[in-house]
Amino acid sequence: MLLTNNNQNVITNKKQLIQVFQNGCKTDEKTGVEYEKLLVYKHNLRAVVYEDVVKILECFSNNDWQKIYEGGNLIGLKGKNGVISLEPGSQIELSLTPLKSLDEISEKLNEFYNELNIYANNQGAMILDSGIQPVSTFENIYVIPKKRYEYMTKYLPLRKLTPYVMMRETAGIQANFDYKSEEDAINKLSLALKMSPFISAIYSNSPVRNSKNTGYKSYRANSWLNVDENRCGIISPKLFEKNLNFSFSDYAEILLDVPMIFIKREEEYYGTTQTFREFMNNGYMGLRAEISDWENHISLYFPDVRLKSYIEIRNHDAQNMLLTLSVPAFWKGIMYNSKAMEEITNILNKFSYEDFINLRKNTPILGINTKIGDTVIIDYIKEFFDISYESLKSNGLEEEKYLEPVLRYVNSKRMPADDLIENFNSNSVNVKITD
Repeated sequence: MLLTNNNQNVITNKKQLIQVFQNGCKTDEKTGVEYEKLLVYKHNLRAVVYEDVVKILECFSNNDWQKIYEGGNLIGLKGKNGVISLEPGSQIELSLTPLKSLDEISEKLNEFYNELNIYANNQGAMILDSGIQPVSTFENIYVIPKKRYEYMTKYLPLRKLTPYVMMRETAGIQANFDYKSEEDAINKLSLALKMSPFISAIYSNSPVRNSKNTGYKSYRANSWLNVDENRCGIISPKLFEKNLNFSFSDYAEILLDVPMIFIKREEEYYGTTQTFREFMNNGYMGLRAEISDWENHISLYFPDVRLKSYIEIRNHDAQNMLLTLSVPAFWKGIMYNSKAMEEITNILNKFSYEDFINLRKNTPILGINTKIGDTVIIDYIKEFFDISYESLKSNGLEEEKYLEPVLRYVNSKRMPADDLIENFNSNSVNVKITD
């Protein structure tokens, strides 16, 4: 039986695709945070199973949260402050409604964390403040009953051998920022992509996996290198050129040739590996491409920094609450200050595209001790944080205080991973460094 579209919002030309990004242009300058947490049982540190995570969600649902179901299964909650959802391995994520003030973000995140801590404790569980499960591995972590993840589970192993590490074992922090125009969006996208491995390095916090010291400072960051080259990474060499010549149209062109994973119509899913361009031109089983399909396709593209109707900076290991708050604080000090952006751009312009490729490959292993050129990157990281600190301080809102917890690591040339490693007694593995 041929399927039909449920509405008239059919894509007929590329301008409709680009319009999705153009509609994101705004002057709000709000900050969004997406905050994932791992849960483990207190008695053995193994990952909490879906059935027990549902019991925790049920506790939230009694306090102004509406339940979200799929196929009769509870998969999340929606409230006035945002959405609580479950990642593939039952990681709990709060996607906070964007806010202007870091103080507001702090209040909302702390409220969520404190409630989660109470409800988890009642289930014999605890929250981990690290970026990867320390004991359980993907072989014994089951994917939650959500169709999106079912299709990802089928598709991603066709691209790389171990995508399940990222899906089921890891947790991270994302910070989201508005853009005023196409030029502003591309400038922010380019700069954040260049900075991403530096900042990911200082937030390295996932060295212990499968009850062993892996030899990596961020095994979570390493796991993203083993997912899907078509949809993960740093988008395009053009974004690393000194004279930027990139546009919304260029971004759309890249996504058009990324294979799809599924098409969704209401509660029905249809797996497909055709590219979005093929779907737009030829349709699939009687379906024609709609804007909702394009928006879903954008959400299944996983570069280190992503363009949506905002800029999404993705590559940070999960942290304790104080360090979590420093992530959006750092990026706010850069993304909403043109002088700060220009200063850092001038610092990074001396490096080549190949430098950034190697940096991205090596920072999961060495973190802040990685070199770019002849310089250890902690020296540049310190410059970046100094610039962000002065930017936040100039606003007169005292938001620079949120950088103080991470500055203690920056100034002592340490990472959260170093603390975890010092408390762990195991043999390291040898890891090859990319030249």
